[in-house]
Amino acid sequence: MVGFNLLIGVSFAYVGFLFLVAFWGDRQARTGRGAWLRTPIIYTLSLSIYCTAWTFYGAVGYAARSGLEFVTIYLGPTLVMVGWWWVLRKLVRIGRAQRITSIADLISSRYGKSNLLGVLVTLLAVVGTTPYIALQLQSVVLSYSVFADVSGDAQADPEATAFWVAAGLAAFTVLFGTRNLDANERHHGVVTAIAVEAVVKLVALLAVGVFVVWGVSGGAGDIAARIEASAISDWDIDGARWATMIFLSAAAFLTLPRMFQVLVVENVDEKQLATASWAFPLYMFLMSLFVVPIAVVGLQVLPTGANPDLFVLTVPLHFDQGGLAMLTFLGGFSSATSMVIVAAIALSTMMSNHIVMPIWLSTRSGGAAMSGDVRQIVLVARRISIAAVLGLGWLYYHFSGGGAALAAIGLISFAGVAQVLPAMIGGLFWRGATRVGAALGLTLGFLVWAYALFLPSFGETGIMSAAVMADGPWGIGWLRPQAFFGVEGMDPVVHAIFWSMMFNTSGFILGSLLSFPRPIERLQGAQFVNVFEHSRTAQGWTRGNAESEDLLVMAQRIMGPSEAQALFQAESARQGKEGYLPDTTPDFLRLLERELSGSVGAATAHAMVGQIVGGASVSVDDLMAVADETQQILEYSSQLEAKSEELARTARQLQEANEKLTALSIQKDAFLSQISHELRTPMTSIRAFSEILKEGGMEDADTRKYSSIIQDEAIRLTRLLDDLLDLSVLEAGQVTLNVQPGNLHDVLERAVSAAASGRDGRHIDIRRQPTQEDFAIRTDPDRLAQVFINLIANARKYCDADTPRLTISAAAHRDRIHVDFVDNGSGIPADSQGMIFEKFSRLSDQQRAGGAGLGLAICREIMSKLGGGVTYLPGQGGAAFRVTLPR
Repeated sequence: MVGFNLLIGVSFAYVGFLFLVAFWGDRQARTGRGAWLRTPIIYTLSLSIYCTAWTFYGAVGYAARSGLEFVTIYLGPTLVMVGWWWVLRKLVRIGRAQRITSIADLISSRYGKSNLLGVLVTLLAVVGTTPYIALQLQSVVLSYSVFADVSGDAQADPEATAFWVAAGLAAFTVLFGTRNLDANERHHGVVTAIAVEAVVKLVALLAVGVFVVWGVSGGAGDIAARIEASAISDWDIDGARWATMIFLSAAAFLTLPRMFQVLVVENVDEKQLATASWAFPLYMFLMSLFVVPIAVVGLQVLPTGANPDLFVLTVPLHFDQGGLAMLTFLGGFSSATSMVIVAAIALSTMMSNHIVMPIWLSTRSGGAAMSGDVRQIVLVARRISIAAVLGLGWLYYHFSGGGAALAAIGLISFAGVAQVLPAMIGGLFWRGATRVGAALGLTLGFLVWAYALFLPSFGETGIMSAAVMADGPWGIGWLRPQAFFGVEGMDPVVHAIFWSMMFNTSGFILGSLLSFPRPIERLQGAQFVNVFEHSRTAQGWTRGNAESEDLLVMAQRIMGPSEAQALFQAESARQGKEGYLPDTTPDFLRLLERELSGSVGAATAHAMVGQIVGGASVSVDDLMAVADETQQILEYSSQLEAKSEELARTARQLQEANEKLTALSIQKDAFLSQISHELRTPMTSIRAFSEILKEGGMEDADTRKYSSIIQDEAIRLTRLLDDLLDLSVLEAGQVTLNVQPGNLHDVLERAVSAAASGRDGRHIDIRRQPTQEDFAIRTDPDRLAQVFINLIANARKYCDADTPRLTISAAAHRDRIHVDFVDNGSGIPADSQGMIFEKFSRLSDQQRAGGAGLGLAICREIMSKLGGGVTYLPGQGGAAFRVTLPR
């Protein structure tokens, strides 16, 4: 027989094992070796937190008390997974697009990022989940008491046991549930531990079932006969209650904070839903497979009055199966702890994002831009919230006495969280749903549920007296908690669900129809309803008065310095402003708000950005400009995207222009230096040799020699001045062209004769095909020849091949003639090709090549005046220029 002290030791060892699993899962994810953590099977097993102590212990008790009605708690989620897969996919897509962190964040974000709704849903979820946490504590306490009674060991007070279990779970949840601030970074360690617990509780329940069918009974035939003889087999279906139970379990599967956490927040890929849509119903089928056999055998072999909720434990103990009972205990312990851990994580996120952070933000005189680290405040708030949530569960257990059946307590929680369903489903599919309607529906539904089901659950000695239950408050009979408007005879759960959902849905619809949504509500509504058409956050910010520095300070406080700086640097690069802070464009504000929402929730992130921006979201005039609101949003988004792209292009162009101007400034200085040199050198020569000639007394040969030098230098000086004057006249548009008919071949022949060989002794081999140059043209032959001469002279001076060669080819293209000049040198570097036609541009040594570097600038201006152009052709092997002129 398993002793109570041994059970305590095994419990601690199991908890330690879960600590190691969670730590290992976190480490695998951080080191990038946890790809298996994102597999569909892990995701499916994490959904098993739906199967809590209620389904592990309570399902058997439910079957023993109510027959086959226990099946309804499995049918609801199955219908959702199989028939509503498209709804789940939409939720997951919205969760990723909007950076949703909880069910409260979903509702808040859908209805204009309203923190009021976030607070309402948070309060409802906390109150509605409290009985469920108490249920898990009660199941653990009951299982401990069973072993203590059987072994005869002394046990601690049940309430003390429940307290220490709650404290231990709080410590585990704080340690592994608040390691990351960003809820969308996901809790891989916790999910891994939950997956392990899912396997443990399934194996445990199947093991008990196999023992009951083949160990206690004589096999499948014998157990079938026992079931047939039992009252459980009576097929007495209460249609209203069955429909209500199926609805409740389906609604709870979507709206329970813990289910939303694993279903939406922890999802890393929509494809995981495809596997879960069949694997999770299979898991629940296996969990329910032996519920009826265990219940039937327990009713037959255990004493009358034995607690049916504990048959999973007491049947193995009755037959002295200590090892099986220990495994069963661990399965039930896993069912309880996994639910409490994830529920505490989800609720703490909701409480910190929608209650603590808004209050803290409103009390700070410096607003969102004030210095300080918000991350620590958020983490502390979440840790305190986890302790508070588990404390409330323990208080409910304490005041309710822990005597109710597990299934009854579970239904109270299901009915509470189901009040979120109208606002959720309406928000997903109805663009006309408004914040007012959602708030009204949630408030009415919550009040009716609390009055008709939650408060009565404390018993007659609790908050609600027996007189109120029997006669109504102040003797008003039609306000009796379980007989509204005199409707009697309804099951309490059916009664509470019927009236709460009717008031809830009616208030939601009427409130939405009678109220006008704010602009941001309409934007968010279209983003949610049409999420598959445009899976992006609504672009709802104008530029406002935001400064990038203030936004960076705020982001660093929440995201951390490295993450925030990386975000701002990436945006600067996208805007073409590397090295500077980005502009506060609507696109960037939307991106920043989305990133912040992963840490503090959509409503708080919106409020923090709004404090700094100080600008309105979107004007009503813009929203009402067209009748079709979805089309309006798409057009508005398209305009913002186009403007953003245009600004990015302009920024890049300005940056390129700035770089070009900087290079030109350098070239200008070099040009002025070279011009000074080019002017001073001939002037110095003329002055020196003219002074020699002035002194006289020299031979005739020397006189002729010095005179020739003076003449050459004068010609050189004149040529330089002519180039400068020519470029100045061309740029000023004061040139007079002598346009006349001519032939391209003749102009080329003249240019080649003039430029093929220079006075510097350099020669270039020119290759042509004269027969292809016979084109009649109407142009200024002298100016065109000047362009050709410059290009040939450049090739002769700058071609660095051992045997310089220039190929000249002409071809007609529609109404244009192309004349290409391609040499066999190394060409012009790519980073210099954009500068070669500038008048201040120099690409090589001035002294080696000679000239002032004005040739190409003059060519460009001449061809512009002649109605053509000159361009550089990259990728031709050497330097290549194309002259284009009209035919």
